[in-house]
Amino acid sequence: MQFALALDTNSGPHQIRSCEGDGVDRLEQLSIGGRKQEKALRNRCFGGRVAATTQCILTSDACPETLHSQTQSSRKNYADANRVSAIILGGGTGSQLFPLTSTRATPAVPVGGCYRLIDIPMSNCFNSGINKIFVMSQFNSTSLNRHIHRTYLEGGINFADGSVQVLAATQMPEEPAGWFQGTADSIRKFIWVLEDYYSHKSIDNIVILSGDQLYRMNYMELVQKHVEDDADITISCAPVDESRASKNGLVKIDHTGRVLQFFEKPKGADLNSMRVETNFLSYAIDDAQKYPYLASMGIYVFKKDALLDLLKSKYTQLHDFGSEILPRAVVDHSVQACIFTGYWEDVGTIKSFFDANLALTEQPSKFDFYDPKTPFFTAPRCLPPTQLDKCKMKNAFISDGCLLRECNI
Repeated sequence: MQFALALDTNSGPHQIRSCEGDGVDRLEQLSIGGRKQEKALRNRCFGGRVAATTQCILTSDACPETLHSQTQSSRKNYADANRVSAIILGGGTGSQLFPLTSTRATPAVPVGGCYRLIDIPMSNCFNSGINKIFVMSQFNSTSLNRHIHRTYLEGGINFADGSVQVLAATQMPEEPAGWFQGTADSIRKFIWVLEDYYSHKSIDNIVILSGDQLYRMNYMELVQKHVEDDADITISCAPVDESRASKNGLVKIDHTGRVLQFFEKPKGADLNSMRVETNFLSYAIDDAQKYPYLASMGIYVFKKDALLDLLKSKYTQLHDFGSEILPRAVVDHSVQACIFTGYWEDVGTIKSFFDANLALTEQPSKFDFYDPKTPFFTAPRCLPPTQLDKCKMKNAFISDGCLLRECNI
């Protein structure tokens, strides 16, 4: 029998007292020094991993004092996936992706051959251990709803005590006529559904996600930092260059990772004012100076009570998180940034969709759908294997159900 003891190593050396069979106490000191300590501190402040820990194995002859220490250490500021819920936003009309969105919602647009964009946040949730998921849909939602039903409700995925629920835009008697007016408004219109659900489930934090992005992320690492910082809101941010900066909401942070300013899609002088020093990311990015902006990924973690208070009491007339609520919330709430340095692409326009799909065929590819530890799920189509006859292919991938004869791809 063995016990794993996890100690937070970000606050200096720690001591463990173990008990041996001969009654002789042994004192061990654990510390991280030099570059490793610097990296651990950066990871803790700016994300990318759960706070650095040192693992020790305690054998079955450990004394009661040691076991008590293990219990207290492992439970301190621990983020529990069972107490986290996710909300995936279905987006607006998707006009910048037309004609791909002429008959389907943006999250239902195919990507990478056999996947749909909605499969990205859905699979990331499952791989993160989050199984209480709401999907907000509005425009051309038939294809999206059908895909979710076939993939996640009929696909044999075990939800345990969780569920996936689709919340389609609905006209309520007391609400003024009209569709969702923005990201925050879509959640506010279903706040009664969420409150009823959360009253029966012990939910502490809510992750809000976009349905039109390509990336792989463990959301519980983001939630872990959110819990450790005791933040009201945590924004997942990615370093970007000037060509992408004006297309996103940008943040400025202090040395602790607290967000000082949030500006949605700034231009000109406003854009230049949002430049930040990104040398602290040199451990993860080869040339951090090429990315002088921190862009919001549209991925947020809210304390449940903070989200309900913002939508129901404080900002009842504001409809959008990025352009309205977050710029105000940074003034009177604890808003933290968590830096994500992996591959991330916002597939919201025809050009970005075209570039992202072609980039998948590069060798080596910056993003790979295949990872046995964190697979991406999609609907099984039961199509036959693709047949190839006298074909030449370069930088391409072929989905199942195709018949190719005497062609160059």
